[in-house]
Amino acid sequence: MEKIDFLPQDNVIWGRDILADTLGQLHQHGIKKPMLFTVEPLDLLRRNFVAPYLSDCVGTFLDLPPHVPDSAVLQALEACEASGAKSIVAVGGGSVLDAAKAVSHFHQVRHGTYLPIAALPTTLSGSEFSHYFGVTETTHEIKFKRSYAVKQTVPKLVIVDPVLVRGTPRTLLLSSAIKGIDHAVEGMRLVGTDHPHAILAASGVRRFLRVLRKWPANVDTEVAIQRRDVDLDDLLQLQLAAWQCYFFPASVIYGLSHRIGHILGGTYGVPHSVTSCITLAPVIRACSSFYGEKLRIFNDAESGVDAAAQLSAEIEDVVAQLGLPARLRDLEFEHDKLTAVARLLDKYYPREVADLGEDATQKLTDLLERLW
Repeated sequence: MEKIDFLPQDNVIWGRDILADTLGQLHQHGIKKPMLFTVEPLDLLRRNFVAPYLSDCVGTFLDLPPHVPDSAVLQALEACEASGAKSIVAVGGGSVLDAAKAVSHFHQVRHGTYLPIAALPTTLSGSEFSHYFGVTETTHEIKFKRSYAVKQTVPKLVIVDPVLVRGTPRTLLLSSAIKGIDHAVEGMRLVGTDHPHAILAASGVRRFLRVLRKWPANVDTEVAIQRRDVDLDDLLQLQLAAWQCYFFPASVIYGLSHRIGHILGGTYGVPHSVTSCITLAPVIRACSSFYGEKLRIFNDAESGVDAAAQLSAEIEDVVAQLGLPARLRDLEFEHDKLTAVARLLDKYYPREVADLGEDATQKLTDLLERLW
């Protein structure tokens, strides 16, 4: 038996030049007296394209480090409490959106009500469509990024406009697209090829790859637009691909690539979006027996062709073409940390490690060596 679990997400509004008009109608979506969450590098976007249209904004919170440390969540929650905020407008990528969800959740724990969220995503990982979020616990000897799944924290409103991603740094933008593909592929872990996730995710991956394959190497987005290598419609296609790859997050459970990314990011500070560039293709190959023929939906591989090998090669090719990090050594990650990474994965994510099959512990060690 298969099923779909829906999230209480009211509206997704997308298109070119729709941001200002939609922000002017936030009251109609239940977003009142919002606290604006973002980060310092996005402050120009906030000041030029967001803040002028938030008539009743009660303040701005900028101190939101990557991987959502628990101390930042507490400070952001206290800022919302002190200002009397009734909602959150989150402008940013996965870390900003995770922080907004975490604050909404802990507001409910303290006060009995969630803070509704309007999401303005500036990356392509798709966090704005999910109820998942991570908080890095910093009080223990070893930091650990704990995962939460709280349906009531999914953003009530998502606004998708190319202007939101136009200024996103190149590596962050393009690596987050690989994270989006990761959602599509590992979303197949416990569903079949006739599940709506599979159908939409396959479309999303094709949409992603179609745009990424023509993206120029070593050129910032603005320069690429001026040279007409890509245009605003291409940016919108990437944003829509992120949505398709992550359309039914409450119906899927993600796998080893994501879990390795949580350890690399939360414990060791590897940039969240970059982790999938390093982990996804090798994990696809290592877990090919577990996924079996299901991965054929992503590439329409002919009978007799190894669908996992073909898909992983396509991902590796586009990562290399875009000049994104492909190995942990590219990030100066110390080799002697791999043993601790394996130990944390075995401890916290044994089911995902088991996807490697027989002798999974040794296969995990071998896999991490390949990632390095």
